[in-house]
Amino acid sequence: MSIDHLAQLTDAVETPRLVIKVGSALLVGRDGQPRRAWLTLLVAEIAAARARGQDVIVVSSGAIALGARKLGLARGGRGSLADAQAAAAVGQIALAGLWAELLAAHGLIAAQVLLTLEDLEDRRRYLNVTATLGTLLASGAVPVINENDTVATEEIRFGDNDRLAARVGQAADASAVLLLSDIDGLYDRDPRLEGAVRVPVVRGVTPEIHAMATGGSSSGLGSGGMTSKLQAAEIAGLAGIALAIIDGRPDSPIAAALGEERGTLFCPPQRSRRKARARKAWLGGKLRMKGAVTVDAGAAAALARGSSLLAAGVTAVEGTFLRGDAIAVHGPDGAVLARGLSEYDAAECAALMGHPSADHEALLGYAPRSALIHRDQLVML
Repeated sequence: MSIDHLAQLTDAVETPRLVIKVGSALLVGRDGQPRRAWLTLLVAEIAAARARGQDVIVVSSGAIALGARKLGLARGGRGSLADAQAAAAVGQIALAGLWAELLAAHGLIAAQVLLTLEDLEDRRRYLNVTATLGTLLASGAVPVINENDTVATEEIRFGDNDRLAARVGQAADASAVLLLSDIDGLYDRDPRLEGAVRVPVVRGVTPEIHAMATGGSSSGLGSGGMTSKLQAAEIAGLAGIALAIIDGRPDSPIAAALGEERGTLFCPPQRSRRKARARKAWLGGKLRMKGAVTVDAGAAAALARGSSLLAAGVTAVEGTFLRGDAIAVHGPDGAVLARGLSEYDAAECAALMGHPSADHEALLGYAPRSALIHRDQLVML
């Protein structure tokens, strides 16, 4: 079953599990106060979705913005990493309490889940997140998820909740991800320019689609822009999950946008219509690679046909990685073709590159493995 229209996101049969991401600028006003009246109406929409049989997971920004006001921090708490971490520690309590209170008014239980990048990059921890979300949803709770900004450093953080929402969608086996933003979708150019046209449906995020994006957030409160939303659409698409961007500013924003089919819907690429195996979906959505290899044209063609990556087709090795680490595979032109789990560490890859399999035992001093990256541990992008 595929999602081709925004209205399908309110259908419990076609979208049994929905992730809703809410940005900082929607939750918190420029005065640093929560936009309580607006959020009350959104929670009513979430309750209506639950009543018609949909599981709902909320990815909520806003902790740093709320905490910055309470602590009197400049620049909305984003003046430094220490400021952001302190603001998040204070603001997360207020944010969780707000969601819990408003959901309780509809007889719903809120469950706070704080995640770091490593929680979804490490396979074991990713599976723990999957199990926890499944149990919470089966118990009737509404998970409210945010990045754990209090402990995340610049090196180990998502940096925006758009990509976090897509990764949560993968972990939760969601049908769709809905990004509530301060813009009503993707435009073919900067929407402030005369003649800019909104793109209603995107079938695969191509370089041409990326060229339409602008990087910054117009609100000044959030950390993401259209570029991060396109990256989120790519992550979701690898798992066969639809993603939509709608304008979250009106009251009851979901009904306002979906009723008029106003927004941008990213349909998964055709190759992802049948969901990739769960392990490959996780691998394709990883944001951090430990290294990379570059391959020649022959190896790139073989990968496109579904083959494993053999060392003979590798022309360069980058980074310091160990066996089992995730690495990127670059084509001859430098573009990223795939991601996979390496069967060798970086030094071994460097020793084997360009050599046929028959030479590997002599080079390594032990019986070689079947491939540098086995096709079962590789996902094409």
